[in-house]
Amino acid sequence: MTKQKLVQFFFERNYMITPDILKKFPDSFDYDSFLDAHKNFQRSQSTSLLTEDMVQDIFQTKAQIVQTPLIQPTKIEVIDIYNDKPKKREVKDFVGYMRMRYASLKKILLQRPELQTAISINKAFTKSQKEPVALLGFVYAKDQTKNGHYILELEDPTGIIKVLIGSKNVELIALMDEIVLDEVIGVIGTMGDSMVYAKEIIFPDIPIKEYKRIQDDVCVCFISDLHVGSKMFAKEEFEHFIDWLNLLYGTEEQKELARKVKYLVISGDLIDGVGIYPGQEKELYIDDIYGQYDALAVYLGSLRDDIKIVVCGGNHDALRLSEPQPPLSKEFARSLYKLKNITFVTNPSMVRIHNTFDILMYHGYCFDYYMNNVEFLRKAGSYDASDAMMQFALKKRHIAPTHVSTLYIPDPERDPLVIERVPDFFVSGHIHHDVKITTYKNVTLIGCCSFQYKTAFQEKLGHTNITWAKSPIINLKTRQVTVMDFRKEEEIIKNEIIL
Repeated sequence: MTKQKLVQFFFERNYMITPDILKKFPDSFDYDSFLDAHKNFQRSQSTSLLTEDMVQDIFQTKAQIVQTPLIQPTKIEVIDIYNDKPKKREVKDFVGYMRMRYASLKKILLQRPELQTAISINKAFTKSQKEPVALLGFVYAKDQTKNGHYILELEDPTGIIKVLIGSKNVELIALMDEIVLDEVIGVIGTMGDSMVYAKEIIFPDIPIKEYKRIQDDVCVCFISDLHVGSKMFAKEEFEHFIDWLNLLYGTEEQKELARKVKYLVISGDLIDGVGIYPGQEKELYIDDIYGQYDALAVYLGSLRDDIKIVVCGGNHDALRLSEPQPPLSKEFARSLYKLKNITFVTNPSMVRIHNTFDILMYHGYCFDYYMNNVEFLRKAGSYDASDAMMQFALKKRHIAPTHVSTLYIPDPERDPLVIERVPDFFVSGHIHHDVKITTYKNVTLIGCCSFQYKTAFQEKLGHTNITWAKSPIINLKTRQVTVMDFRKEEEIIKNEIIL
C-alpha cells in the first residue's frame, strides 16, 4: 500500500488529506498493517479534513496492535490538565480569554472545506448584494421576529453583523433551539443590505472518532457524586460496590466482571462538603471536610491494589467553583494523597487509560444552566438526558460556551474549556438522575448517577427522578457496557447494553 492508496482509502471515507498531513506518514509506515487494522474506519457524514489528532490516533492504534503484548500494564496518563497561574484578573484578561476562545474554535471550523473561504466581518460589508459569503463569529444576540424569522448578531474581532434566518428555512429554524449566546459558529449565505441571509449554519462539532478496542480483556468502571459525609450517603450500597470490586459480593459471573475492572473513574463530588446549600448542616453525619475525605480514603484504600483510580473535583468538594477546578486540595484531602493508586486531575481534564483510550472528565456544574435555558435540551428530557447535554457540548466543542453558564478563570493565554482533542469517552455526573449511555460519532457518552439518596434540597428544587447506586462498566476489548445496580439487598441487578 502506497501513499497514493492511503489518500484513496480516506477519500472513499469522505476525508481529504492535505500535503502537510500526508508528510506526517513516514516512509517506513506499515501501510498493509494499517489497512488491516482499520477496515471498519467510519465514513464521515460530510466531507472533512483529516486532522492531526486523527493521525496521532492512527499511529497510536497501530502501535497498540502491532507492538503491544497481550497483557499490557495498567496505566493512567494525564493528557490535558490546567495549571493555574495565580494573578490579579483584570478586564483585559476577559478580553484576551474570549479572543483565545475565538482563535481555538476558528481553527477547528476552518478545517471544514465549506468554510475555507471565510472572511472577517468587516470585509463582509464590502461585498455586493447577493454575493456568496462565509463568516465565523460569536453569537452576540439571538432574536425572533413576529413573522417567525430569526436574527442572529454575529461578532468577530473586527465587528458585528446581522444574520437573517428566514421562517421558511425549516432546517435552520430547527437549529435555533440549539444555538446559545457566546458560542462560535460558521455561517454560509449571501449578502443583503448590511446583513447576511443564512443558507447554512455550521457548528465546530467533532469528526467521527475511530472506534477503538484493545486485545486485553480489561474494564473501566465509572462513578460520580459519592457525597460521603451526608446523612443521605448510600453507605450500604457503596459498601456493596466496594465489596464487589474486591470480589467479595455478587454472583460468580458478577465477580468475574469485577476481576476485569482495572480502572475506576470518579467524576467529582466525592464528599458532601460544608456550607454548600441552605440547611445542609442538618443533613450531615460528618460535619467537617477533613473527616469526610478521611472516610472516603478508608473506602478507596480498601480496594484491590491492581485497580487504578482517577478523580476530579466537583462543586461539593473543597475547591473554588471557578472552572477549571484544580485537583483536590492536598491540605483537605491529605488522607487520599497517601494512597498510591490515585491520580488527581482538574475538572475538566483529559486522561488516557491503557495507553489507548482518552477520557474527557467533567463533573457537570454548568449543566444546570443549559438544561433550564436551552429549549433543545428541555425537549430532549432536561435532567433525564445528561447524554444530550454532553452531545451538545461536543457539537459546540466547548464545555460551557455561554458567559453566564458557569464561573471560569479568564486566562488570556488559553480557554481551557474548549474541547480541542476528541475523546473516546466523555463522562460526567452532577445530575443525580439515572445512568445514561449513548454513542455520538463513536464517542461513548456516560452520564453517571450518584451514591446519595434524594435530599430535601433536591426535592425542593423539583428533582423527582433521583437515582443512586448504579455504575456503568465498559469492557475495553469489546466495548460492551454493563450497568451494575447495587440498590437491592438480595442481589445485584445487571443490565447490559451493547454499543
